[in-house]
Amino acid sequence: MLFVLEVIGTVAFAISGALVAIEKKMDLFGVAMLGMTTAVGGGIFRDLLLGITPPSALKNPVYAIISILVSFVIFIPSIRKLLFSNQKIYDFIMLIMDSIGLGVFTVVGAAAANSLTKDYNVFLAAFVGVATGVGGGIVRDLFAGETPKILIKHFYACASLIGAIVYIVLWNYTKNDQGMVIGASITMILRIFAAHYRWGLPKAK
Repeated sequence: MLFVLEVIGTVAFAISGALVAIEKKMDLFGVAMLGMTTAVGGGIFRDLLLGITPPSALKNPVYAIISILVSFVIFIPSIRKLLFSNQKIYDFIMLIMDSIGLGVFTVVGAAAANSLTKDYNVFLAAFVGVATGVGGGIVRDLFAGETPKILIKHFYACASLIGAIVYIVLWNYTKNDQGMVIGASITMILRIFAAHYRWGLPKAK
């Protein structure tokens, strides 16, 4: 179940990274690199926080390879033309892919933190979950020359935090797979609703 979720999250974030790279007029190498770093960036943050070195993404390149292949597919001219032919289509795909990646990697990170600690540490699991969920997006935005969405956009990091806490609370009451699906789903739903209804935290004027 964990591997399946990680593959889903990897594909979703790779697509979002590749789309941003194409929008920024990057070449094939840039598209592949941004797709890959978006997909594995959160996992690298997670492993560094938990003291796992070298990070799993470097020891086991399957996720990096998947993300590069997905980026190559997105770069195909006919697919590029389809995705960028309509701004609404582009925005919808970006929102869905970003939401899936955020939800999946949030619970994957929280699960990794729980599995590596003997004590039931809610703060650690939630922090690692959020860092894993938003890490790829931060790398993508910085490489694309944009302010990370977690600082300015809607309900991004808060959706990740709520999903992580829900999963952690369910840790002792449900099977791990069920808790991960529920936590990831809540994160995705909150992220999509926040974008649609423009939920956001107060900003300094």
